[in-house]
Amino acid sequence: MHQASSILDACAIACSTPPAQRLPGVRHAGRACHPEVPVPTDLQPGELSRIVERCAAKVEDHYVFPATGTRLAALLRERLASGAYHQAGDPRILAELVTTDLRSVNGDPHLRLRHRPERIPTQKGKSARTEADRAAELTMGGVPAVARLTGGTALLELGHSLLPARDAAETMGAAFTLVTRSEALLLDLRRCRGGDPHTVALICSYLLDEHTHLNTLRHRDESRSAHFWTLPAVVGRRYGSARPLFLLIGPATFSGAEELAYNLQQLGRGTVVGARSGGGAHPQTVFALHAHLEASVPYARAVNPVSGTNWEGIGVVPDVEVEADRAQAVAHRLALEAVARRGGRSASVVEAREELARRLDEETAAEKAAHKASRKGAEDTAAPERRATA
Repeated sequence: MHQASSILDACAIACSTPPAQRLPGVRHAGRACHPEVPVPTDLQPGELSRIVERCAAKVEDHYVFPATGTRLAALLRERLASGAYHQAGDPRILAELVTTDLRSVNGDPHLRLRHRPERIPTQKGKSARTEADRAAELTMGGVPAVARLTGGTALLELGHSLLPARDAAETMGAAFTLVTRSEALLLDLRRCRGGDPHTVALICSYLLDEHTHLNTLRHRDESRSAHFWTLPAVVGRRYGSARPLFLLIGPATFSGAEELAYNLQQLGRGTVVGARSGGGAHPQTVFALHAHLEASVPYARAVNPVSGTNWEGIGVVPDVEVEADRAQAVAHRLALEAVARRGGRSASVVEAREELARRLDEETAAEKAAHKASRKGAEDTAAPERRATA
């Protein structure tokens, strides 16, 4: 219990921004209609106009880049006045139209008008809590899979959402304690869409030995910043920085999951394998505008202490670029090679060498078979020509 309380305290002090401030991947519900009042399926013209105007105002007042926010707000108002949204009685269609316009200037993937099929709770924070509980249930606390692969390599898959650090601490502690028995680690982020930045710091804390500055979130007024560092205490055992680490990413990897890969890549801690990620580096806050519509508005930008920039609009660029569905196989091969190079006669090293030898034999046999088939095909093609000549 002492260790558990240490991690909770560490999570609270890891960022200079108070926990009450808005953070990337964490939803913050605004005002919405009273839950007892029925909500009609179709939006009335006056209601539609109010939604678009409120969305424009939130973007103008809160978007991370003030000049762009003003430009986007003017665009929404211009489109509203021209009647571009008046036929969008269905909230889902309005969300699609407005989102397209919001992203037409700088393509910020965090900026949107989101339609939610379920009614948005009026109680502040309840929607975020409900989402976190659901994600935890569907992903066994945020880690849906831990497995041992051949050659002493471990695979640790993160769920589609990085749960709040207080919820994730116990599961992460158990998962990392388990994989400390491995010689190399594959951290699978291919399905992770982001979440709590404190959880990014928590995971990095298992993989780094030194107290390390990971990221800074710089707010729109430039006078406020939130600094994220590795934590002084974690639940369970640290994996450390000595063993090989491979980070698997793909187009679905987004937001906080991208930060995790980017942080470790910039620090030289891990090799990123897979396809370029989604490219969203601006944490957002959320404003409820209707019982089923909410505006997601980025309020800050990530600034990496090593690169001085971030992955917005570009994505995390892999060190080894392959299709996302091949990332695990390729990373496992790299891990086997790294383990085999370590020397010694431990069971895992021997297994890694045997696995590499087996794969080499299979590849050699496949090459010989392909060469033989190619020669036979060439001979079959040439035979009719020889007979014709004769």
